[in-house]
Amino acid sequence: MTSLKAAITTVNGWVPEDILDNKQLEQMVDTNDEWIQTRTGIKERRILKIPGEGTSYMAAKAIEGLLEKRGIDANDIDVLICATITPDMLFPSTANLICEKIGAKNALSFDLAAACSGFIYALETGSNYIKTGQYKKVVVVGADKMSAIVDYTDRSTCILFGDGAGAVLLEPNEDGLGLQDAILKTDGAGKDLLRAKGHGSADPLTPDNILKGEHFFYQEGKAVFKFAVTRMADSAADIMLRNGLTGENVAYLVPHQANKRIIEATAKRMGIGMDKVTLNIQRYGNTTAATIPLCLWEWEKAFKKGDNIILAAFGGGFTWGSVFLKWAYDS
Repeated sequence: MTSLKAAITTVNGWVPEDILDNKQLEQMVDTNDEWIQTRTGIKERRILKIPGEGTSYMAAKAIEGLLEKRGIDANDIDVLICATITPDMLFPSTANLICEKIGAKNALSFDLAAACSGFIYALETGSNYIKTGQYKKVVVVGADKMSAIVDYTDRSTCILFGDGAGAVLLEPNEDGLGLQDAILKTDGAGKDLLRAKGHGSADPLTPDNILKGEHFFYQEGKAVFKFAVTRMADSAADIMLRNGLTGENVAYLVPHQANKRIIEATAKRMGIGMDKVTLNIQRYGNTTAATIPLCLWEWEKAFKKGDNIILAAFGGGFTWGSVFLKWAYDS
């Protein structure tokens, strides 16, 4: 009996044209380029400045390019999943708005919120739709406009984030290529360490909590770093062990781009050199759910059919995990 898998058949990304570099941040908060690069690896990030446009705008741009590359129409999409923590609005979903923007009239669509782990959570979810045999074309897009919730007077967080979107198309594969395995975890104990508090039903936005800055992103950096560096590395090592992989037969690690030191620790735990690690944090910063698909987009030409690739992420909540896939095509 043939085992049906979900394979990535096309990738695409989109980032805004406006750049916020470290020199500009030096004029905004008490920081400097050397300090930022030493601790994070970030040189610049992209910011969406188009008035009235949000996450759905960037996601739609990424998906339009995806459809053009694959040579299909928006109405061919069966399922569209948007991984984001910066939706355009509470409802309708950002996925709903994306479908309207790209002209997709036949798709089941919804948002998935798992912070920086959102893309790999959504990828596994989309894979399961394919494996039912009922759905043939599933679009997974990771997109976030972090500039909408970042406090640009807080030097500890405003240096980290940028805006962007990346999308993949999942299609059925009967040759053993595509998503092989996933390890996805959650620990709600992180709710007070990494959050955007003042947006939900427990603490709705009011003039008072806006004055307190509770509508902004918040994190306790040292505690988050300690947890992230352990969990992200553990999940990557665990998925390798479970599937009989070694550092030699892993072609690439595609990690969430939160901090270069976390990425280096993950690669070391996996037993691979940095030459096998995709990095674009220096150009885009942390684009949350968009980091991994943006890396897939930029490294697409380097990937070869059959390559063993590990995706690894860590995000607020806490959420974390890894995905093992076999790349399905030569670019």
